Amino acid sequence: MEKRKIKAALLGLGTVGTGVYKLIHRREDVMERTIGAELEISKILVHDLKKTREGVDASLLTNCWQEILEDEEIQIVIEVMGGIEPARSMILDALHAGKHVVTANKDLVAEYGRELLDAAEEGKCDFLFEAAVAGGIPIIRPLKQCLAGNDISEVIGIVNGTTNYILTKMFEENMSFEEALAKATELGYAEADPTADVEGLDAGRKVAIMASIAFHSRVVFQDVYTEGITKITSADIAYAKEFDSVIKLLGVAHNTESGIEVGVYPMLINKEHPLASVRDSFNAVFVHGDAVDDAMFYGRGAGELPTASAVLGDVIDVARDIEYQCTGRISCTCYKELPIKAFDDVKNKFFLRMQVKNQPGVLACIAKVFGDHKVSIARVVQKRVRDHEAELVIVTEKVKEYHLKDALHELQEMDSILEISSVIREY
Repeated sequence: MEKRKIKAALLGLGTVGTGVYKLIHRREDVMERTIGAELEISKILVHDLKKTREGVDASLLTNCWQEILEDEEIQIVIEVMGGIEPARSMILDALHAGKHVVTANKDLVAEYGRELLDAAEEGKCDFLFEAAVAGGIPIIRPLKQCLAGNDISEVIGIVNGTTNYILTKMFEENMSFEEALAKATELGYAEADPTADVEGLDAGRKVAIMASIAFHSRVVFQDVYTEGITKITSADIAYAKEFDSVIKLLGVAHNTESGIEVGVYPMLINKEHPLASVRDSFNAVFVHGDAVDDAMFYGRGAGELPTASAVLGDVIDVARDIEYQCTGRISCTCYKELPIKAFDDVKNKFFLRMQVKNQPGVLACIAKVFGDHKVSIARVVQKRVRDHEAELVIVTEKVKEYHLKDALHELQEMDSILEISSVIREY
């Protein structure tokens, strides 16, 4: 009997696209048994046809999207170009033409997920995006399928390898932020412009995607409060060690009675928590459900082959659906319309480090300002005294963001407060 062949097109041949191409060829001998049919990359869309691409069959390359779109034999489109346009238009074209789509594009899914999933549902097509969050770590499929029997109340994670590497080096090797960033850039973990990573924007997009799926209600990137790691200093790291904690850039999403809380920011997290042991460029996502209790997913969050692993897993899933004629079975799971809580109303514990005048009555004044703004103090530490200046570290109980913000604004107006050096949330 003639072997059935499922044809796919690859859009983009950068780091991830090359990884996908390599991995498909590496698994060529088992693909038929895995899927029930052969899988073939029949076309690859690239920008520059003249560029030499070692190990890639040049006859597959094209710079014409219409050539792929109009090829009726191509059933799966794998988008690994990144960016919003032209990726969004191409994916919509493909779905409207009845082609199934796999993407690794977190920017696109975080911003236009509803539109793309609606187009897929309309055409009874698969639209899968496991690689859009946490690279090679399976998290989208577990949230949509394996944990579908749970009411999930919390998703928190380290979902940016660059920032985790930087904070690991600061913590373990006493590097400054600038030194650790330079090392991350040298090793290829950080881009030439690291803004999206170090300011929390990359993690924010991923958390929007995870929260949407976990809580069955649409969360977009604009809903996510984002704060990066550029203000974390060696002094903050030293205090974290003293408090038996580490500092991690966490994506945090909670489903509460008053709405969804979602943000990305550095947090002190106790060494006993499973996320505290996640080092270097590794990622991890921690999930709490009413039935499963606590579960954590850990692994490589980026890189050529780890990300390709997630992409190919989706491609194999789509190919199986095609083979067994059951495409479009898992579409958008956002059937609720839950409110997004204003971040000012979110409650957090805080670690505050400030420079004050070393004179009687200063601590009493600080305590009064905090009391006036409903900020309860859990701990005060004074270690460094220099001439007429002292460093105070204050740890608060849980307090609404806007109460702390108002208190800090008033403190900054006081002559006895020389500087508020650090404001870091505590898990």
